[in-house]
Amino acid sequence: MKLGVLFSGGKDSVFAAWMAVQKGYELGCLISVISENPDSYMYHPVNINVINKQAEVMDVPLLVKKSKGKKELELIDLKRAIDEAKKKYDIEGVCVGAISSNYQFERVKKICRELSVGVFSPMWGWSEGEYMHQMIKNKFKVVVVKVAADGLDENWLGKVIDEKAVEELGRKRIHIAGEGGEYESVVLECPLFKRGLKIMKDEKKMDSEFSGNLIIKKIGLTGKG
Repeated sequence: MKLGVLFSGGKDSVFAAWMAVQKGYELGCLISVISENPDSYMYHPVNINVINKQAEVMDVPLLVKKSKGKKELELIDLKRAIDEAKKKYDIEGVCVGAISSNYQFERVKKICRELSVGVFSPMWGWSEGEYMHQMIKNKFKVVVVKVAADGLDENWLGKVIDEKAVEELGRKRIHIAGEGGEYESVVLECPLFKRGLKIMKDEKKMDSEFSGNLIIKKIGLTGKG
């Protein structure tokens, strides 16, 4: 089956894409909806520019659509994007990086039913600890690019998520995978990437003590092409 991956460039969508390949699926395209709303209920708008480089090192076509990010109305934009992917890349299903968030998952499933495409959600029902440990074990280099929870200060921006970081997150009594929006991430290296990515220029911008972004201004490639 050929899948379209709902893709933000963060750890959940990239790990789900890798899991799909492990299960024998073909990645037909990456589907990214860019929201103008920084507090979108559905989409991860931070450093969305990085997805172009990620698609390049994955060698998978990227389909990008824009959305105003208005609650519920943004689902229309997602439906249009999936429908276009179905027609342009012949996808038969959609790959989703959901773990336990019913809000997003149920809405994606409804859209897919309406468009007669399947849904593949490889991490659904996993414990957050199992997921994080599997991600680290399989050599995903993931950095934090947004914080929005008590205890996650400026020092977390740019931090690599390793076992030590997971332990620290656990002590803060938040969802350690950040599925509730406690933090957002960007993947720089993983088994799907033919070359790694490197942040060449960035800027930290804090809105309050425990809320801020790492704005990636320039991203480059590592390793041989």
